[in-house]
Amino acid sequence: MINRGITFAALGLASALLIGCGGEVKPDEPVVVHDCVFPDAPEVPAPGWVCDEPVAGVEVSAVGSAQKSGAGTSFMKQMAATDARVQLAQNVKTHISNMVKQFAETTGAADAETVDMVNTSVSKQITDQDIVGSRIYKTRTSPTGTLYVLVGIDPANAEAITKAALQTSMKNDRAQWQQFRSQKNQFVCPQCGGRESWPASRG
Repeated sequence: MINRGITFAALGLASALLIGCGGEVKPDEPVVVHDCVFPDAPEVPAPGWVCDEPVAGVEVSAVGSAQKSGAGTSFMKQMAATDARVQLAQNVKTHISNMVKQFAETTGAADAETVDMVNTSVSKQITDQDIVGSRIYKTRTSPTGTLYVLVGIDPANAEAITKAALQTSMKNDRAQWQQFRSQKNQFVCPQCGGRESWPASRG
């Protein structure tokens, strides 16, 4: 009994010494998880648009980047914007492709072969050089010096590009094009979180 008492006393003394020396065990601190971080600095939070979060007033967008360069900020912005426009062209193709699929599913007027043909035609038409009205909306520099830019088009330009591409793609089937136009106000716009409507007065 005496030995056991000595042992407990020794343990108590050791614990007191540890606490006195700052060696107490602290509870784990909660880990902060950011919604968006810079790709080149994953420990630093970034604006949501860097992670493709939708931006109000921008119908279709893309993010581009350029590493820090001795050529200066203007050069970096130009390189980042070029990078973004390549991706923007792809996003516009996807945007139009989704509309064509919705048209086919809603009306039953186009079979899978026709949808594929239209999408192929649209893909050939649209390049990063054809995104009329695209511009830089936002810029942000990461802690490492990499410049990020958000390039996009507003709803009006997205509408114009879409109409031009689909008119060209469907020009050999006028009846199908007219039916597409009559159904267009039923399409849901995933980028803008609501319905999109093209005024009939615009042709």
